[in-house]
Amino acid sequence: MKQSARDEILNKLKAAPRKTIPSRSERPVLRELSLTPEELIETFSKNLSQEAGIVHRVKDRREALEKLSQIAKEEGLKKVIATTDDVIASLDLAAWGKENDVRVMTPQDFDSRDSFKDAVFEEADAGITGADFAVAESGTLGLIHNKDQARLTSLAPILHVAIVPVERMVAVYEQVIEKVFGEKKNLPSQFCFITGPSMTADIRGVPFKGMHGPRKVIVILVGE
Repeated sequence: MKQSARDEILNKLKAAPRKTIPSRSERPVLRELSLTPEELIETFSKNLSQEAGIVHRVKDRREALEKLSQIAKEEGLKKVIATTDDVIASLDLAAWGKENDVRVMTPQDFDSRDSFKDAVFEEADAGITGADFAVAESGTLGLIHNKDQARLTSLAPILHVAIVPVERMVAVYEQVIEKVFGEKKNLPSQFCFITGPSMTADIRGVPFKGMHGPRKVIVILVGE
């Protein structure tokens, strides 16, 4: 019986010598994982600066408020909206605002989502937040959003000021993902990675910063 073309091809495949597929080599250890805490801070600052972000380093709460006063003066801030996360709550921005002639609003001041939305888009000169993580490898902030860390506070105003304790610095993204999503329980409803001012490439594929959100991101790193 004449062999069909199909059978001929299958027989040739079966008769072909088997090739040994080399095992995949182990992934190299990421350089960032071997950095000292100070080197992580330097790497974070360098990478965020390359993305048009601004980084200030201060020693403690007092210096953080002093730096915030300087920023308010330089940026002409008159109305800001601040989160009530643990970092910001510890600064008593209500008292700071009175001393610096800046009205400090929080999401809890509004009786409806619409009024809050109008304030962050139309009234606030800046949004002031804490951050849960600072990722050295890319100069990125990580924010877990909840009732004390309203998402629009960091995404809507044209200026975002983030105050971040240096002990929240991590080397790489994977460490954040593991800490936030690793146990698969108590997962946040929303989580944001923020790397510098907002950016889009929707128009002819040309990257443009500051179109849909903050045009400037300033990070105050607190601690030694």
